[in-house]
Amino acid sequence: MNEAVSAAAEAADRAVAQAAERLDRARLTGVPCEPVRDLLPPGDLAAAYAVQTVLGDRRLAEGRRITGWKIGLTSAAVQAQLGVDTPDFGRLLDDTAVPDGAEIPWGSVLQPRAEAEVALVLEHDLTHERHTVADVIRATAFALPAVEVVGSRIRDWDISAVDTIADNASSGVYVLGTRPVPLRELDLRTVGMVVERRGEPVSTGAGAACLGNPLHAAMWLADTLVRLGRPLRAGDTVLTGALGPMTTVEPGDVLEARIDGLGSVRAAFGRTEPEGGTR
Repeated sequence: MNEAVSAAAEAADRAVAQAAERLDRARLTGVPCEPVRDLLPPGDLAAAYAVQTVLGDRRLAEGRRITGWKIGLTSAAVQAQLGVDTPDFGRLLDDTAVPDGAEIPWGSVLQPRAEAEVALVLEHDLTHERHTVADVIRATAFALPAVEVVGSRIRDWDISAVDTIADNASSGVYVLGTRPVPLRELDLRTVGMVVERRGEPVSTGAGAACLGNPLHAAMWLADTLVRLGRPLRAGDTVLTGALGPMTTVEPGDVLEARIDGLGSVRAAFGRTEPEGGTR
């Protein structure tokens, strides 16, 4: 019996390692790969997060640092599409933070798409087993408008929940606005959002599209990370999830996201390939 358990554990470890290698090869070469769901047990989100951890630890060993966390799958429609009933999360790293309006070299994010979000920057740790909205509000120093440029290392965005979780929740880069706003001045449930390209709206939405309220998404993440033994810490940036549909991106695009009460933030895409590979 012990031999059978050991053999199963070894097989699971091999599958995680193979999935991590496939995704990392796509990141390093800039060539999207096949989905990894064929390597992992069907619907096994724990195995997908294990892949994410392997890849994240590899980046940390290369000298990167965690600057926060992103929340994905906050739309009920997207959850239904991928066959899950819960959000997911991924790591934010220091080399994925882009200043407002700075050029994002074309090709630095594979198959990029953009979405506007509310970012929360924490002043205090969130370490309770079960958090309340009040805990999240009290721990938040300020909010900022954000554009997350999501990307997929998987060819043609052919993803399941297992694929996107393994792929660090399809993270790419993120851009933060620069005018911090305290939460007491905002009702995040009702804030409106518009993303424009050359003055034309390409995505609209509101805070309620993000699990009913971006604070609910942050609360979910805080509880989840405590269960996993790595709670949210002071200084972390939390991208709480999309306020509207993702927007396709073309070389040379400049997208401006405006969120009521938070102001605006711009994601500007170059026309040339980067020198240092993809993310």
